[in-house]
Amino acid sequence: MTIWTNLALAMAAGALLNLTPCVLPALPIKLRTIGRAVGNGPRQRLIAGIALLAGTLTFFGALALATAALNWTWGSLFQAAWFRAALALLLAGLGVYSLAGRGVQPPQWVYRIQASGYAEPYLAGLLAAVLSTPCTGPFLGGVMAFALTQTPSTIFMLFIAVGVGLALPYLILLARPGLLSRIPRSGPWLQRVQQVMGLVLLAGATFFATTVLGERFGTLLWAAWLGTLTFWLLRAFAVGPGFGARLVPAVVLALVAVSTVAIGLNRSGAAAHELPWQPLTEQALASARAANRPVLIEFTADWCINCKVLEQTVYANKAIARAVAATGMVVLRADLTRPDAALDAYLRSFGGAGLPFAVVLKPDGAIHQRLPDLFTVSTLATAIETSVESTRGNE
Repeated sequence: MTIWTNLALAMAAGALLNLTPCVLPALPIKLRTIGRAVGNGPRQRLIAGIALLAGTLTFFGALALATAALNWTWGSLFQAAWFRAALALLLAGLGVYSLAGRGVQPPQWVYRIQASGYAEPYLAGLLAAVLSTPCTGPFLGGVMAFALTQTPSTIFMLFIAVGVGLALPYLILLARPGLLSRIPRSGPWLQRVQQVMGLVLLAGATFFATTVLGERFGTLLWAAWLGTLTFWLLRAFAVGPGFGARLVPAVVLALVAVSTVAIGLNRSGAAAHELPWQPLTEQALASARAANRPVLIEFTADWCINCKVLEQTVYANKAIARAVAATGMVVLRADLTRPDAALDAYLRSFGGAGLPFAVVLKPDGAIHQRLPDLFTVSTLATAIETSVESTRGNE
């Protein structure tokens, strides 16, 4: 593919990153930025759009320079515990502010900066860019793999294209405010939405804090978040006129929410034991080749939200377990939660440029299929089954 094709794919990949779970915590700030700018004139909307794009490109420009100079991979920043801790604190602060509404007043200098029209959209774009790096959406894995083989100038252009794509949907909304004209701009519903977004921000903070503090403290944090969610549901739906009539649905909502998240947490602990995972090592690969067995390798990290989605939905599926058993496949896992030069080298050698990433090897060790980004149970099951069939067909 030409550089222009890859630039177009990079922009499309950036736009699609908005649909990944990683960018979700930045959604409240982006929506608030757009909501405030829509009621202003063209000049103010233009300033907001430029500031939002500048925030996005600030991060992607720095990431491009680091990738070219330091040979980083997509998401390398999240391997640093201090970075995840700082991000958790930032999201927690924003979440508390959103939940409290007018109850929390920032310092006066914040109001002076916001009055210029630059600060909030700039930070919205910057935060969305930072949060996007643990995820790779459609096309992004291929684009990043291509970028790592190019000159520094090409790497820079590709990263900037991803940043433009990430900001593009919001720039369109700012340029065409009529698309949001039917949405009411004030009223009790707005405060309710702001509080929901605060809960989303706190969930993001809890996720990243868990990767730093460990599962034991993480469980306590998730329990605290569930308690906050339950309290908010009860207060939102069961307090006020008609208390008796609203109490039952509020309790039901609270129980459903708590049960849903609790089940998800239990599944996250069980999903990793669904398959007989072994650490990725040269010895494990050599043993599989000597035994003439196919291999599935998963590259993952505790901070990779999409990796956790795959582990709970795809790798934990019984169809995958049956396919692995039927083919005698060896399943290996590369944990990139912390920096590991050897595992990074394996990721690059198999054609990966970010997480999540998986690769299926034939019994002779040749690459059968690469699986970047998110994929389905049927895609992985087919790759596992055909890895043996393709080898037999060549005999």
